[in-house]
Formats: sequence, structure tokens, C-alpha cells
Amino acid sequence: MPRVREIEEPGDDPILAETFARERELFGFVLNPTKVQAHTPGIMKAAKQLSLAVDRSGLLPKELLALVNVRVALINGCPF
Repeated sequence: MPRVREIEEPGDDPILAETFARERELFGFVLNPTKVQAHTPGIMKAAKQLSLAVDRSGLLPKELLALVNVRVALINGCPF
């Protein structure tokens, strides 16, 4: 059972509508973390922009970035 209820549809929020549509286009579905973060659309958008900036910076090798993501998931109790 999830700790936080997931938001399945974006409703009238333009940030959620854009994010949900982009993930459906990229992955075929909306990712679970996005559904949870959708409770605070502004923070969700900022967090996604931060992640994208880290990815694009090239400061971390892709292999290390993948390990960092797995480690953060483990710290947060996510069996990712």
C-alpha cells in the first residue's frame, strides 16, 4: 500500500497536464513518482528541472548518475 495516494489524472492544472502528457508520450504511462509529486505541481516541476539540469550538465558520468539514482531510491525506501 502506498504511503501517499497517487494522482492519476491532471485535472485542470496546466503543469500537471503538460507533465502527464510528456511522460505518456515518452514512456506510454505516467511514472509513479510523478503521480505522487503531483500533489505539489510547482515543486514537482522544479524537481524535474533540477534533475534535467544535472543530466545535461555532464558533470557526472552516466554510469555514476545511474548508481546515484539507485542509492537515493534505497535511502528513500523505494525498491527501485
